Amino acid sequence: MAGTMITFPSNGSETKGYLSLPPSGSGPGLLVIQEWWGLVQHIKNMADRYAARGFVTLAPDLYEGESATEPEHAMTLMHELEIPHASKVLIGAAGYLRSHESNSSGKVGCLGYCMGGGMTLLLASKGAIEAGAPFYGVLPSGLPDPDTIQCPIQGHFAEHDDATDAVPGLRDGLTAAGVENEFFIYDGTEHAFCNNDRPEVYDEAAATTSMDRTVEFMIKHLS
Repeated sequence: MAGTMITFPSNGSETKGYLSLPPSGSGPGLLVIQEWWGLVQHIKNMADRYAARGFVTLAPDLYEGESATEPEHAMTLMHELEIPHASKVLIGAAGYLRSHESNSSGKVGCLGYCMGGGMTLLLASKGAIEAGAPFYGVLPSGLPDPDTIQCPIQGHFAEHDDATDAVPGLRDGLTAAGVENEFFIYDGTEHAFCNNDRPEVYDEAAATTSMDRTVEFMIKHLS
């Protein structure tokens, strides 16, 4: 079921995003946050795939219409993104989903890839979501303190990826803070193993398993 571009109120103005509804017409809310490339077709496809699994999905456009096809440009866009502003945009997106007429539970989860994984943890530290699933999460300014995270976390990371170095500290910090968490590291994979537009790193088995685990996790905490 294909989604559509919409606008939603955030941070005192309006932001664009890609909204996709489940076949049933209703379900829990789920934010899908972009990689450093921007709101590209791959992220829209992922939003559609999660919608097909029963979620009302929204992928906000953090770059306001810009996107990248080369790593250098993507790096520039990510570093130019003002994290406090992006945080307010995402909090607005979560609020929009929470009150959306198709949201059957009034709850919102969040998953994100690469930069979006870091943003997922940032939202979790703001109390804006009920569950978070970061995929190989990074942020240019560093990840939030585990003590500030306020919802269950399920992490998905690659074996061969510098981002995975943050997992032990994050996991231990969440556990010490009494936050429910589980982390999966997928053998033989590299950063961005869910991105089937990048055949050099895509791993179908890991992508499928991580999605199944995320769906089960989100249903548990959002229904």
